[in-house]
Amino acid sequence: MDVDLVCDIASLDSELLQLPDVSSFAIKDNPYVAQKLFDQWLSIPDTTNLVKNLVNNAKASGPLNVTGTSSSTNVATSSSLPSMFPAGSTPPLSPRSSSGSPRPTRPRPGPSTLGSPLKLVNEPVKELIPQFYFQNGRPPPNELKERCLFRINQFFHGHTDGLQMDEFKPITKEICKLPSFFSTVLFRKIDVDRTGIITRDVFVDYWVNRNMLTKDIATQMYTILKQPDLKHLTQDDFKPILRELLATHPGLEFLRNTPEFQERYAETVIYRIFFYVNRLGDGHLTLRELKRSDLIAAMQHADEEEDINKVLRYFSYEHFYVIYCKFWELDTDHDFLIDKENLIRYGNHGLTYRIVDRVFSQVPRKFTSKVEGKMGYEDFVYFILSEEDKTSEPGLEYWFKCTDLDGNGILTRNEMQFFYEEQLHRMECMGQEPVLFEDILCQMVDMISPEDESYFTLRDLKGNKLSGSVFNVLFNLNKFMAFETRDPFLIRQERENPHLTEWDRFAHREYIRLSMEEDAEDASNGSADVWDESLEAPF
Repeated sequence: MDVDLVCDIASLDSELLQLPDVSSFAIKDNPYVAQKLFDQWLSIPDTTNLVKNLVNNAKASGPLNVTGTSSSTNVATSSSLPSMFPAGSTPPLSPRSSSGSPRPTRPRPGPSTLGSPLKLVNEPVKELIPQFYFQNGRPPPNELKERCLFRINQFFHGHTDGLQMDEFKPITKEICKLPSFFSTVLFRKIDVDRTGIITRDVFVDYWVNRNMLTKDIATQMYTILKQPDLKHLTQDDFKPILRELLATHPGLEFLRNTPEFQERYAETVIYRIFFYVNRLGDGHLTLRELKRSDLIAAMQHADEEEDINKVLRYFSYEHFYVIYCKFWELDTDHDFLIDKENLIRYGNHGLTYRIVDRVFSQVPRKFTSKVEGKMGYEDFVYFILSEEDKTSEPGLEYWFKCTDLDGNGILTRNEMQFFYEEQLHRMECMGQEPVLFEDILCQMVDMISPEDESYFTLRDLKGNKLSGSVFNVLFNLNKFMAFETRDPFLIRQERENPHLTEWDRFAHREYIRLSMEEDAEDASNGSADVWDESLEAPF
């Protein structure tokens, strides 16, 4: 008991005892003196009154307002605890050396006011961070907003009742800076009540007040095309703009009397868009995929270029013509479906049976055809784009999935040899000198330079321009032989037009061939002269 009392007394603070001139070390070193001083302090009448008041306040659950002496000058002397020494009778301290205390002392905080200790800490200055996220887009700056409103007033001048759909195209192109064939879909997006008229205030509310003005063009197109309840674009979302493109583009005017081919052209363009842009291959085109693609640039090019065949990406009619005619040649019964026996004839029987089996096992892509063992038109579009441009990322992924038999993400020696065996057999049957697999494997390793020479990864193939030749070696004999006996003229052409893809070159060659065959057929029937007729598609 005495030990506890000594410890408690030794922990007393001279500031709490109202002894500013008494060292705390002196009290701790002399607990007996501290006890006597404490007893004397309790005997002072003011102390007795203070303790009684504190007890009464505690019983009444009231605030305990006790203020001690501190270094702060803001504490009132009337609220301090009573001192045990009369004024002027404080005993002197023992003399100290000029070097100071033998032990370092740390400053002690003032006595607690029984309130929050955070009140004694200076609050840091809060840095004002400007708003960086806006749910509906960043509001336009005043200058941009005023300039846009001025242009809007010019276009709506004299149209107090609003603009109809056929009058809205200048707004789409000049104010919104979108391709003109977005006019109809944008009009319907704004005219939610289907009144057939858009007034100035309605347009300003949609384009300016909803901050469409400050969004990038990819986000604008995505917002306009997307269905309200979805977070992605589907194939159906592109049909309205393609219908307007077919109806208004001068390069597609010749198709207006053949609605069946208009529909096929629109489908083919959409399939090409999703083949290249929808990298996940799930049919859900996201905003991120749209921003990373060249689709917007192609749309703007199609809007400015009168010759649609010069828009090689997605919209070329010549490219559609080649795809459709190739499909029609294979579909002998014209039920718009092709089977294995049909596909094996593709490219003058260039493909092996083993690779065709892998395609029809739907490993690279699930068929959209509802008939088992049959490939539909959309499936064929994905196939031909992959086959004729194996250097593109979608094409590489397509054929890598076909040749990766166990699906472990690497192309091993055994898997490559499995496909090459049929190639070797075909060479022998054709009387050509066979190339042993060991020799051809060394050549492929030299071409690709993989990280590990014992296998190929998709990453190895994507980083090399000759990666498409690896697949030709494995399962396309005609292209393999063409690669071994490369024509210097074709090599020079490739160097002169490096911006053209393998698909662009193939489509150009095939369109000329198909057009010449069509012209020759017309000439044999006496319907046209071969040299007077244009090479343009008959429909």
